Amino acid sequence: MGEIEQRPTPGSRLGAPENSGISTLEHGQKPPPTPSGKLISIKIQMLDDTQEAFEVPQRAPGKVLLDAVCNHLNLVEGDYFGLEFPDHKKITVWLDLLKPIVKQIRRPKHVVVKFVVKFFPPDHAQLQEELTRYLFALQVKQDLAQGRLTCNDTSAALLISHIVQSEIGDFDEALDREHLAKNKYIPQQDALEDKIVEFHHNHIGQTPAESDFQLLEIARRLEMYGIRLHPAKDREGTKINLAVANTGILVFQGFTKINAFNWAKVRKLSFKRKRFLIKLRPDANSSYQDTLEFLMASRDFCKSFWKICVEHHAFFRLFEEPKPKPKPVLFSRGSSFRFSGRTQKQVLDYVKEGGHKKVQFERKHSRIHSIRSLASQPAEPNSEVPKQSPQSTGLTYGEGAELPGGQSCQQGRELKVSAEEPGPQQSPSLQKSPLGNKKADGAIMVTMEEEEEAVKDRSQQSKPKTSHPQTGSLTGSPHLSELSVNSQGGAAPANVTLSPNLSPDTKQASPLVSPLLNDQACPRTDDEEEVRRKRFPTDKAYFIAKEVSTTERTYLKDLEVITSWFQSTVSKEDSMPETLKSLIFPNFEPLHKFHTSFLKEIEQRLALWEGRSNAHIQGDYQRIGDVMLKNIQGMKPLAVHLWKHNEALEGLENGIKGSRRLENFCRDFELQKVCYLPLNTFLLRPLHRLMHYKQVLERLCKHHPPSHADFRDCRAALAEITEMVAQLHGTMIKMENFQKLHELKKDLIGVDNLVIPGREFIRLGSLSKLSGKGLQQRMFFLFNDVLLYTSRGLTASNQFKVHGQLPLYGMTIEESEDQWGVPHCLTLRGQRQSIIVAASSRSEMQKWVEDIQMAIDLAEKSSGPTPELLASSPPDNKSPEEGMAVDQESEDDLSASRTSLERQAPHRGNTMVHVCWHRNTSVSMVDFSIAVENQLSGNLLRKFKNSNGWQKLWVVFTNFCLFFYKSHQDSHPLASLPLLGYSLTVPSESENIHKDYVFKLHFKSHVYYFRAESEYTFDRWMEVIRSATSSASRTHILSHKESHVY
Repeated sequence: MGEIEQRPTPGSRLGAPENSGISTLEHGQKPPPTPSGKLISIKIQMLDDTQEAFEVPQRAPGKVLLDAVCNHLNLVEGDYFGLEFPDHKKITVWLDLLKPIVKQIRRPKHVVVKFVVKFFPPDHAQLQEELTRYLFALQVKQDLAQGRLTCNDTSAALLISHIVQSEIGDFDEALDREHLAKNKYIPQQDALEDKIVEFHHNHIGQTPAESDFQLLEIARRLEMYGIRLHPAKDREGTKINLAVANTGILVFQGFTKINAFNWAKVRKLSFKRKRFLIKLRPDANSSYQDTLEFLMASRDFCKSFWKICVEHHAFFRLFEEPKPKPKPVLFSRGSSFRFSGRTQKQVLDYVKEGGHKKVQFERKHSRIHSIRSLASQPAEPNSEVPKQSPQSTGLTYGEGAELPGGQSCQQGRELKVSAEEPGPQQSPSLQKSPLGNKKADGAIMVTMEEEEEAVKDRSQQSKPKTSHPQTGSLTGSPHLSELSVNSQGGAAPANVTLSPNLSPDTKQASPLVSPLLNDQACPRTDDEEEVRRKRFPTDKAYFIAKEVSTTERTYLKDLEVITSWFQSTVSKEDSMPETLKSLIFPNFEPLHKFHTSFLKEIEQRLALWEGRSNAHIQGDYQRIGDVMLKNIQGMKPLAVHLWKHNEALEGLENGIKGSRRLENFCRDFELQKVCYLPLNTFLLRPLHRLMHYKQVLERLCKHHPPSHADFRDCRAALAEITEMVAQLHGTMIKMENFQKLHELKKDLIGVDNLVIPGREFIRLGSLSKLSGKGLQQRMFFLFNDVLLYTSRGLTASNQFKVHGQLPLYGMTIEESEDQWGVPHCLTLRGQRQSIIVAASSRSEMQKWVEDIQMAIDLAEKSSGPTPELLASSPPDNKSPEEGMAVDQESEDDLSASRTSLERQAPHRGNTMVHVCWHRNTSVSMVDFSIAVENQLSGNLLRKFKNSNGWQKLWVVFTNFCLFFYKSHQDSHPLASLPLLGYSLTVPSESENIHKDYVFKLHFKSHVYYFRAESEYTFDRWMEVIRSATSSASRTHILSHKESHVY
């Protein structure tokens, strides 16, 4: 049973090519061919109650049949499902994927095998395909009807109301009652009919996919969700029921859970005849015996339950499929059964890395046809997840040797923003989305990963398609590529906004033929570029001067966000008090006017330097110091406006805090295309620009010898700007911290008073928190007085819900890898609470240790403990001037979730908090300060791994992210690429990139090449991108910052 030649073929169940996915074979092995021979027909009952016949070879293992069913459904996440059937003793058992089918199903003509959900994940948001969630919803519907999923009347009515919404659409009382009369979803349904109709009325506008999501959101909170009861008796002979779930083994009395044994507590599972044995880990605080014993009806019942326990532990706790035990030479002892297939982590990794196509499917019971979301979403799971430890989580099955256990992996989903294409019409499927029409001018941007996928699809379309082999009578549905679906509709839909949340397919089909992928928009003119390069000056000073020009263009565009776009929007709506207007705009308009003139002078000087204009004029124009000196001296009178920017930032945030109308107005403006960063970030730009001038002049002074004609002017300009920076540096540090606190406040739910005088932000990032359920991903926020830990919410706004706080006053920190057996593990002991956390790598752990220890030292020097941060009910002090009522929560928590997609405000999904969550990393305030110094703009040539030729793009690097424009004249970016977690290298010889000044960005399967115009610009791009892709330790950063004298 455990022979290697019967191991499952990697990826075949998901319909993947042979060389894709995660291989579970030993190195050098090939997957076994499907056995040939006589075919047998097996009837499969699907979750929608239809029956399909599948013909498979008689000697084929069970996996072949499950593969055939998954391929028939075009099911990507098939590992959550299984096949169950009554054996010859009428005991319902799961089909063993390794054993031959004919040895398990004795009389296939007389047996109906059921395709059902086998593994219920702790969070339905981990199901990343709409089809998978639909099948889970059908399972919930089936369990309700069969009485397996027990709940109170309110929950039952709410569940059925979502099922009715997905089947017949929006509320119509007569139609509802007629439908309920014909369909019985639960015993004693008639008594609940009025309540079902009442709940259904609240779901207007909800798509079938959203109904599935809300159904699972409610069902997962019920105690009997995913539970299959197995009758047993304890040692005293009391009748009980045993069950297994993702968390461990559960004990029920009737339908009431009376005990639970988490996987972390279980050391060994075994059975001896009718006795089921659970051996627990030693625990001084527990009153339980070392070994618990339960008596089941027969050995077969006992072995069946033991097998499903083994499979649940492996699927949810291990990182990869367990290897088979070596065959004994003479005698075998115990069962050779083992889990076969991918673990949950492997399935999540496979789906998130985009190893599949999303295709149509039909909802049998629904009058509303559905199509799987066409937006490509290659998610990036946690890198360097803490490794497993035999000491901490090892679990033994039967009488065999101990196997390594694993921690449960909470995986996030890769965030996506959206893309816009010019077009007169909007896709009809988008009009029902509660988020799709909130803001016509949404944050229209496509991620680089989406573009890369589109290029892959376009290249694959040009290749001849190969037909997939069929098993028996299996007929597979065609896989529709994203581009072919989009091209059928003519013009691409306009103003499409992809919601970054995990809710089902509020993310819409994004237009994939963006201007960045059009040959007309981005001509590939390699030869012209070479000629142009040779004609330009090669002096390093020229490229430094050119950097001033390119970054000044970006700076002017950022000023225009405030002086032009924001001001014109404010003038159209009476949302901002006059006092606030007079504090913001008069202090930015003079700067915009001055820097417009400054940019013109720089560009004229560069034109003369290049010999492009006024060639007859005599003079030494191959310098920039005199222009810099003149304009920096001209900035001094503008310093009075720079001093006012701190007041403007505070005034704007206080105004937002006091007025819901102003808050909504600013939030809507942030969703506009031009506002590619948080609005308050643009208020810091003038102070940041002074830092850039100082750096440029430092490089010029270092480059020129003292005898150079430009050296004196550069040195004088450096002295002037250094004086200005020194005067404003303290204000800039305070503003950056103030801005960061307010930005974090938007990402958090459940905090009353995050922004208070004296609080400083230090670090945020993803850590795994160790609990009874294993390692769970949490987002941590470190301040100078408190440490918050949060989990990602399931609302449309994707905010993070605060779970707890640890005041730093009196806290101690210690490394505890040996104690818990978890790599990179820390124990944080507060005065009231202690938690154990694990970082993704040794370097990440060291950064957290340094910063937490520094924060503890700061807290000890302060006056005492921090005030409470957690909010039981966040106060609402906003003025009701706009007549908007505060949203009221339902009395029933379950019913409150029904409108979560509609009630939540849209939220930017590409904030630094979300990037850190998805890339499983962290970033500190010092990293943000370094990033401020490392902003850069300019033209780059870009190439995908699978594309031909190079595309010329205008690229802006800021806030740890690359933003891509067709040209510097564009008002908004067309695509973005967050860089945290990416590796930066130069191409190897084997990659055949035979060009100069090329660097490579790589993360998992995503590879991008960029080409600079000179050695200086290549070095500069490498320098600034490296600061974002790999943040240094605090000690290294501080020593770096000390080299810059302010």
